[in-house]
Amino acid sequence: MTLPVPADVISRLKAVLGEAGWSQDPERLAPKLVEWRDRWSGSTPLLALPKSTAEVAAVVGICAESGTAITPQGGNTGLVGGQIPEGEVLLSLERMRAVREVNTLDDVLIVEAGLTLAAAHEAAEAAGRRFPLSLASEGSATIGGLVSTNAGGVAVLRYGTMRQLVLGLEAVLPNGEVWNGLKRLRKDNTGYDLKQLLIGAEGTLGVVTAAALKLYPILVSKAVAIAGVESPAAAVALLGRAKQASGGAVESFELISRLGIELALRHIPGAREPLESRPLWYVLIEIASGEPGAAEGAMERLLEAAMEDGLALDAAIAQTETQAKAFWALRENQSAAQKSEGAAWKHDVAVPVSRIAEFIETAGAALRRAYPGVRIDAFGHVGDGNIHYDVLCAPGGDAAAHNARREPAAHLVHDVVVGLEGSISAEHGLGTMKTAEAMAYKSATELAAQRAVRAALDPKRIMNPRVLF
Repeated sequence: MTLPVPADVISRLKAVLGEAGWSQDPERLAPKLVEWRDRWSGSTPLLALPKSTAEVAAVVGICAESGTAITPQGGNTGLVGGQIPEGEVLLSLERMRAVREVNTLDDVLIVEAGLTLAAAHEAAEAAGRRFPLSLASEGSATIGGLVSTNAGGVAVLRYGTMRQLVLGLEAVLPNGEVWNGLKRLRKDNTGYDLKQLLIGAEGTLGVVTAAALKLYPILVSKAVAIAGVESPAAAVALLGRAKQASGGAVESFELISRLGIELALRHIPGAREPLESRPLWYVLIEIASGEPGAAEGAMERLLEAAMEDGLALDAAIAQTETQAKAFWALRENQSAAQKSEGAAWKHDVAVPVSRIAEFIETAGAALRRAYPGVRIDAFGHVGDGNIHYDVLCAPGGDAAAHNARREPAAHLVHDVVVGLEGSISAEHGLGTMKTAEAMAYKSATELAAQRAVRAALDPKRIMNPRVLF
């Protein structure tokens, strides 16, 4: 339980932040104290809004000296509750949004942590380059939050997660000292990689204040298509065919169930049926190339051969950018489409790509035996094995009763995942939602090592104290 923050600490924080650098206004704080799905709400005695790395260091230093707990928050797009304070000082870097440098020789973009992903995309494109991380919340998700949660998104298949896209970091460590690790090197073999400890640490090892991000060429040829497949196993087989046919140019390969399409059609304005055949499963495929016309040609050859072989049942290739965006909207609005359907158990899991079909079949059978009538909406990133596995209550079902069964149902799903050598959190992190459960699946050796790292850097456990081990 977080202890109350002493009044003298609040006064000292206000003094170093200046008049515009803090808030206790309930209306200003309200949107920062509730999670997007309304599962978590919290409280804070003070919202700290530093405008520079020096001010972040001053805030953390005061808190370290007094043993005051801090919850860092990015764009508040997290889905596991780790960004919602429960009495801690809430630290937001929303005033730190500078683009410090764009260098096309090094192919690096150096930005402050409060910059949104959409703004990072714009800065890269203005320099004739591309930052390839892509996810639906790009307009509000911040670079600091994406680093701290090791965000993935829909292009991991080709470019990797934030771990692969970050060259260097600047961060304030839990003692208030600034670590300047904003290197732009592709090779640096000089000991422990501190930036990789900070990436995915969910704010427990320090506050990321800036990042050096990898840039890539803008690809001039792009093709987007939706194909109908018989099963998740067929989707995995089609992925293998797509990678081979495109020479590794597959940007995204996303799975959507028929239920997911129906929910989008029902609740997302402007959504349209993508395939008249209405198959049980769909895959959204994007191929991109630096050679004009290459992606379009590869997509046509892929789908023609797949349909001839019975691997794809039906397909439609987007003929315009508007149509491509419409196809993508069906995938990106899967979570939004569920909100009006009542209670849902949500699982962000990963298994080896080769075992995706086995997971969906095994978990589905177990859930339907234990909880007759539930509806399963499985969707996500076939290319990297990350499936968002959401279990909705029956139409008109008792939402309270459904929510009451969330925890045992999660254990059931996660037991299947771990049995298939998977992870119970693929890209959302553990937060307050999964921290305790994750301990049951980790070995004593791994837990001891992770706790030792945290204790060495944050002996007073002031940084996001309720998250991780």
